[in-house]
Amino acid sequence: MNQYTAQDFKKGQPRWCPGCGDHFFLASLQKAMAELGVPPYETAVISGIGCSSRLPYYANTYAMQTIHGRAAAISTGAKVTNPNLTIWQVSGDGDALAIGGNHFIHAMRRNVDLNMILLNNRIYGLTKGQYSPTSPRGFVSKSSPFGTTEDPFRPAELCFGARGNFFARSVASDNNETIAILKAAYQHKGAAVCEILQNCVIFNDNCHSSVYTSQGRKENAIYVKHGEPLIFGPNQEYGLMQEGFGLKVVKIGENGVKKEDILIHDAHCQDNTLQLKLAMMSNEDGFPIALGVIRDVEAPTYDAAVNQQIEEVKAQKHYHNFMEMLETNDIWEVV
Repeated sequence: MNQYTAQDFKKGQPRWCPGCGDHFFLASLQKAMAELGVPPYETAVISGIGCSSRLPYYANTYAMQTIHGRAAAISTGAKVTNPNLTIWQVSGDGDALAIGGNHFIHAMRRNVDLNMILLNNRIYGLTKGQYSPTSPRGFVSKSSPFGTTEDPFRPAELCFGARGNFFARSVASDNNETIAILKAAYQHKGAAVCEILQNCVIFNDNCHSSVYTSQGRKENAIYVKHGEPLIFGPNQEYGLMQEGFGLKVVKIGENGVKKEDILIHDAHCQDNTLQLKLAMMSNEDGFPIALGVIRDVEAPTYDAAVNQQIEEVKAQKHYHNFMEMLETNDIWEVV
């Protein structure tokens, strides 16, 4: 494996507002790239339009800022053309789920081998504070001065509904966990969606305040790890058990509940029922927010299948280049 440092992947001076979650995420991505050891010349960062979509300018790799909502489409083309390229697709919640929603779900349905980063601050920041597809009902913004009358997309639900095989979540300010899920996304072959919860300090500050600090995560989040019990709390005193078709929070040691009774997280289970329930938990409903790799299931990838199909078709042909194709027909020589 090549030896790199985060500095090898740094470029330019980021132009984001001080305190923006994009700064946190960029640092985590550059460190994850260094630890993975993939050379900068075998890496591409591709984005759409938005505050977070400026990120390719600050990555010392191949990079492209595309048009609004089309990051997944351009990334798909790049991956099919060059399967050896590691692609980090970076989009905000507006860019990915509004104008880019169709590309987002079909990249997952096709299972293109992309690392799809969704930076979710529940607002349009670049265009100065309109509500986005992930803004909650009743949210007051410049484009909804009396509160939105819509229910939001929940990225995990959209991912699972599009038959996604990998979904992970972290908080931008949680450097270690963000690096961990980025590395897991790289190891997964197929469309890997990482939702990054972050604040917009100008237009939607504290939108993820319950989990934005280390103490907040101890009290309001659960770190899920494959094969380990689903326990959480400042002293690891709470756990998750199944109740009917749902989940419930229990306190270990009360009412006869033992640690052995707590559910074990299975990120590799093909049936996504419990994984989706974990991903959909919220503090408002009395549950912790799930962080970490929630789903990680193997499946054939689109880019590999397309390239295999091309090779199979080529093997059946009598010609392998343009000149050979011309020579399969009658030829006249003009003198």
